[in-house]
Amino acid sequence: MKELFVVATPIGNLGDLSDRAREVLGAVDLILAEDTRTTGHLLTHFGIRKRMVAYHSANEWGSFDPSRVFDQAEQVALVSENGTPCIMDPGHRIVGWCHDHGVRVTPIPGPSAGLSCLSASGFPAQNFLFYGFLPNKKGRRQNMLGEILDREKKVVIFYESPHRMMHLLQILVERDPALNLVVGRELTKKFEEVVRKNAQEMLQYYDNKGVQGEFVLIVDNRERRSAGGGSGAEETVNFGDDSDDT
Repeated sequence: MKELFVVATPIGNLGDLSDRAREVLGAVDLILAEDTRTTGHLLTHFGIRKRMVAYHSANEWGSFDPSRVFDQAEQVALVSENGTPCIMDPGHRIVGWCHDHGVRVTPIPGPSAGLSCLSASGFPAQNFLFYGFLPNKKGRRQNMLGEILDREKKVVIFYESPHRMMHLLQILVERDPALNLVVGRELTKKFEEVVRKNAQEMLQYYDNKGVQGEFVLIVDNRERRSAGGGSGAEETVNFGDDSDDT
């Protein structure tokens, strides 16, 4: 039976490639790679020699024909540049095609920057929203962020690039300087850090430190209300059935 393996690969530390993922990458007939150079380095590190075909955002909805791939191969692995495929990366088109054409789809789980950061945040994860990257333009980014935080009273996960990170923090400070945030920077890499501060403190921290690397930003946007009329706050969370877990 023809089969597509959706294989998670390391987001930085090569030691995070699971034994199962290594076995699958070594056994398949073909690897679809978002970045063949990055995947080539990974395969070389583990002594795997395998034919690769580029599968990325530029050809996913254009020249790429899934039927031709499975005419040539029984077992195919799909990998993104790093992390879990189809999460802010190309891949869902071929996965959907496989479901529609009787090709078995098997996930090979592993690293995910957003979930890794969430697990280290100390925020409850029973009901959260994964959003990913906000729009590039400042106005659209600010409006979209406001709409999300007005609507979603839960923990929200964003990805952000270093040259936009300070602007995003400034928007959050203007909205509520007391918002609790966690930032994961360069996760699993040499200069990895996970920092938990309120929005005002986080802006000052990175204003002094500088912003370099890849960022995950988690906003604790759950409802807060006064407790007993005092100055403290008591967090309340609704664990209903309208979860947007990712």
